[in-house]
Amino acid sequence: MKRQDYLSWDEYFMGIAMLSAARSKDPSTQVGACICNSDRKILSVGYNGMPTGCSDDEMPWEREGEMLDTKYAFVCHAELNAILNNDGGSLKGTTVYVTLFPCNECAKAIVQSGIKEVVYFDDKYADTPSIVASKKILDIAGVSYRRYVPSGKQITLSL
Repeated sequence: MKRQDYLSWDEYFMGIAMLSAARSKDPSTQVGACICNSDRKILSVGYNGMPTGCSDDEMPWEREGEMLDTKYAFVCHAELNAILNNDGGSLKGTTVYVTLFPCNECAKAIVQSGIKEVVYFDDKYADTPSIVASKKILDIAGVSYRRYVPSGKQITLSL
């Protein structure tokens, strides 16, 4: 008899997004993303971080201050990194699992890349203009989104 406590597909892909978030150097917010196709194959992953070639030690990580003294002018979001990390194959009709609801800039990239579903873990910025705009973009473009429902399963990795 096969075991019964294996991960569901939602648990698996959100787990990969969460594991990817652990790569982020951001001291305040770690976000991960995992893109999979309808065959349940992972096409790409990403996390929020500085652009390739920009030293994490030389870039600002502050949240407040002048724009150029904060992370906001420089950090690539997890969803954008996952889209850009794809090996060049089509993302049309795919699903992105993300630990934080995508901002309006990422929503534009999601729509443009052909992703058709967003599964998100947290929507803590739901009332901000960026997320209101994001949902408007996704709604108009016909991209569905749904909150991931935590199952309560725990996985411990010893690395």
